[in-house]
Amino acid sequence: MNFEGQVAVVTGAGGGLGRAHAIALAERGVKVVVNDMGTPTGVSAGQSPAAGVAAEIRAAGGEAFAYLCDVTDAEAVAGMVTETVARWGRVDILINNAGILRDKSFAKMDLEQVRQVLDVHLMGSVHCTKAVWPHMVERGYGRILMTTSASGIYGNFGQANYGAAKSGLVGLMNVLAIEGERKGIRVNALAPTAATQMTEGLIDEHILGMLTPESIAPGALFLVSEGAPTKTILAAGAGVFAVAQMKESAGVFLREDDRSPEAIAERWAEISDMSAPVVTGSAFDQTKRYAAIAGTESGAVP
Repeated sequence: MNFEGQVAVVTGAGGGLGRAHAIALAERGVKVVVNDMGTPTGVSAGQSPAAGVAAEIRAAGGEAFAYLCDVTDAEAVAGMVTETVARWGRVDILINNAGILRDKSFAKMDLEQVRQVLDVHLMGSVHCTKAVWPHMVERGYGRILMTTSASGIYGNFGQANYGAAKSGLVGLMNVLAIEGERKGIRVNALAPTAATQMTEGLIDEHILGMLTPESIAPGALFLVSEGAPTKTILAAGAGVFAVAQMKESAGVFLREDDRSPEAIAERWAEISDMSAPVVTGSAFDQTKRYAAIAGTESGAVP
């Protein structure tokens, strides 16, 4: 895949997954903006983890600079994109990777912990995407990657805030993929799984050692490549890659005189039958499909 000369912004790239994405892109000739939050008190910007990653890229012969800002600050994010375009003239790729965890059971979680996680993961991605969107529209090309999670797709104990934010990113991807299609902008989501404290003692140590950020980065690069799909969720971890999808059952029409909760309960096996699932392109496509079924079953449509 040819990325030579492209420009990418990677958020939360001072370490972990973001660092792996940034370095992998740079190895393919991409000029990389290594974004991360500011530094602790007493630590200079030049000593930040983001600056270290940018220096690592430059030492290997690549081009990169670090830009420290909080993705929850829309004005600061806009400044980052303005500086990127001023330096390099374009933004081809955005990887929304910045995130935080505030894990607790929902009963013990306070509302501020919900807001914090939503602000960083969801609104942070909105801010960054909003900042690059007009530049991508103008050039007729763009690749945007959201970072979702199995916690948002399937759920996970103690992560109501995180799961809600990550599921929200799937919704954002779905809409932007539709809106960006005719503008040359493709939008996807990566659902990475890596070794965490939660997996300690539950997974074999050898397997834990395989759950590295570097095992996931190839999936990120594919999703921001020129030939990438759009509106796709790619799950990745330990070198395993799989597509996750939202599907519906075929649907069962109930006539008006039989529309009751009792009828739904009686025909639940049919309604919930996923043997012939349907992947729906958009909310309007769903409406058209339901209308077609109802029209045919009721006799309203010959």
